[in-house]
Amino acid sequence: MAMARKRRRNNHAQLAVAVLAGFCFPAHAAIIGTCTIMVGASGTMTTNPAIGILGSKQAGGSSASATVVASSLLCSILNLLDCYSVSAPAPAAFSSAPSGGGTNVTFVSVFRLDGSGVDNNGSVPQRVTNGTHPMQIDLTATKSSGIFPSGSYQGTVTVRCE
Repeated sequence: MAMARKRRRNNHAQLAVAVLAGFCFPAHAAIIGTCTIMVGASGTMTTNPAIGILGSKQAGGSSASATVVASSLLCSILNLLDCYSVSAPAPAAFSSAPSGGGTNVTFVSVFRLDGSGVDNNGSVPQRVTNGTHPMQIDLTATKSSGIFPSGSYQGTVTVRCE
């Protein structure tokens, strides 16, 4: 009699472990979600008339673009509105610049989401809902003294989704 009870306990324990294993692992994977960033067009930076500012918002410049696709089952189930945040902080320096072009330069980036036209500070994360969010990103480089020497410049802004 004692032996039969022991077997039942083992069967129940094994069943409980199997049930937990079956339910815990898929739920854990669904909670993580995804945030995908698809890089679009590169922007173009042009100078101001005094040649002390290079920026994509200057006349003749153009914004870079990206698309962020946020998807989280947990956000959908709980009806949360802010499961992911996006940002586009300015770089600390040019990726490439002619000699002297990168000295005494400060960088500022802004981005716009969903065609809103509202500039968000690139370093300040903005919350997004599940779905597709087009972005436009602008970078401005300002030389505190002197002018930008002629040559080719490249600045890289990294879009983040966290």
